Amino acid sequence: MTLAERCRADFPILERRINGNPLVYLDSAASSQKPRQVIDAVRRYYETTHANVHRSIHTLGEEATALLEASRDKVRAFIGAAEREEIIFTRGTTEAINLVAQAIGRTIKPGDEVVVTEMEHHSNLIPWQMLCRDRGAVLKAVPVIGDGFLDLEAFSRLLSSRTRVVAVAHVSNVLGTINPVGEIVKRSRAAGALVLVDGAQAVPHMPVNVEGLGADFYAFSGHKMLGPTGVGVLYGRRAVLETLEPAWGGGEMIKEVWIDHAQWNDLPWRFEPGTPPIAPIVGLGAAVEYLSGVGMEAVASHEQALCRLTLDLLAKNGDVTIYGPRNPEIKGAVVAFNVRGLHPHDVAHLLDQEGIAVRAGHHCAMPLMRRLGVVGTLRASFSVHTTPAEIEHLARSLSNLNLML
Repeated sequence: MTLAERCRADFPILERRINGNPLVYLDSAASSQKPRQVIDAVRRYYETTHANVHRSIHTLGEEATALLEASRDKVRAFIGAAEREEIIFTRGTTEAINLVAQAIGRTIKPGDEVVVTEMEHHSNLIPWQMLCRDRGAVLKAVPVIGDGFLDLEAFSRLLSSRTRVVAVAHVSNVLGTINPVGEIVKRSRAAGALVLVDGAQAVPHMPVNVEGLGADFYAFSGHKMLGPTGVGVLYGRRAVLETLEPAWGGGEMIKEVWIDHAQWNDLPWRFEPGTPPIAPIVGLGAAVEYLSGVGMEAVASHEQALCRLTLDLLAKNGDVTIYGPRNPEIKGAVVAFNVRGLHPHDVAHLLDQEGIAVRAGHHCAMPLMRRLGVVGTLRASFSVHTTPAEIEHLARSLSNLNLML
């Protein structure tokens, strides 16, 4: 039995029909569908255990706190962090990156430098733009070259004694390029810079060990890894987190408060002000359990095979242009493409008539679209439930577009 055959029955939404056709969901890079195990965990929490956490002595409060902190332990093990105190819950990758940018921003001086890349999602670009604008710092970008790779020679030239932060995607959400994070960390550290990695497209699809990568910060979202919306994770090296002031103030991130000052809480809670997204965190723990049970090596192998099939089939269509690396062994679980003479939005609408859900647009990566010379692309992305038959259906539908018009 294939991995997809094992998993498909766990996803109730796949029973839906769209425009009379079985749903073919190829938009997991935007947001993944949820297995029953995750849905049931959230429902069970609300039905049996809901209370605020860390603050109540009563039974429900203690049970809710135990569930939340158990999820923290599951995430720590899943991404290979050394300590549970290095796992900070946020409301998504975007909030995690903003948290780091605001915390680090207090240490940035005029003339300091931040290095990003041309392939970044806006969530890993705009916070750094704002930081540089507010602090008088300089923002630099590593060019994208060839079939969608970072120009590492240019990267080395951009690094200087004034570089304070390097922010880079582990996997491009458009091109699928798996960036050499270990080498980027090595060069950045030699320059004295901190490194933040956007792992939103990596953690759901491949084994990730943050301790091995060596990055100072690593951010990802629950809703892209079979978990609920409204929850994300920021991993931070403890030695670095200990040097930072909290980004935001409020309840839970303090030990004691006076009118004119306060004493911050221990890690990780000093970076988690207010009531956290408790139910989504519980659901994230269930998603981690699900993916761990499947095995991330198996997930990566399954999706690499789907990527190879997609590239092979689309390459046979003379009207299709593919963007990004052609080698599935160095590519994440996404394939971006366009159809000659048709706008991506029009193609996505036509595919929807066939029950096929793909993404169309600039994918929150406008600088990359300009580098590619297009207004946008289509993007097919995969998950554990995706089958080769669904990829073949996509390829046939693209070949029959003229019949749909």
